[in-house]
Amino acid sequence: MKLRYIIGIIIAIIFIIIAVFSSSFSSIEYSNFTPAKLNSKKVQVKGTWVKDMPSNYDPSSNTFSFYMKDYEEKISKVVYKGGKPNNFEIATHIVIKGKFVGDEFSASEILTKCPSKYEGKVDDLKKQQNI
Repeated sequence: MKLRYIIGIIIAIIFIIIAVFSSSFSSIEYSNFTPAKLNSKKVQVKGTWVKDMPSNYDPSSNTFSFYMKDYEEKISKVVYKGGKPNNFEIATHIVIKGKFVGDEFSASEILTKCPSKYEGKVDDLKKQQNI
């Protein structure tokens, strides 16, 4: 009986150790462009697309590039190996994951936050009810 408990405890400890190591390696912290340039590890940067600056999709290399402004108002060129996300033009915010290669942010993933179909509905309801 005791041997069974000891084996169970050892297996539980192994699973806990694996969980701790896998969560520490998979976490990607949020950053802005300035500290991300100084750091060589993968980060997430949240910002907005700079529509006044050029964006381009090159089908021969399957590369999408655009300019993004972070929340410190810093602008950087972003290069993504893949196509432009379908809802990119209507996104209110963009989160990119990757790291700087030279002066360009090399994104491995682009996440877009689109406006909610419910935005403004609460304000309209309050106006109707004179709240």
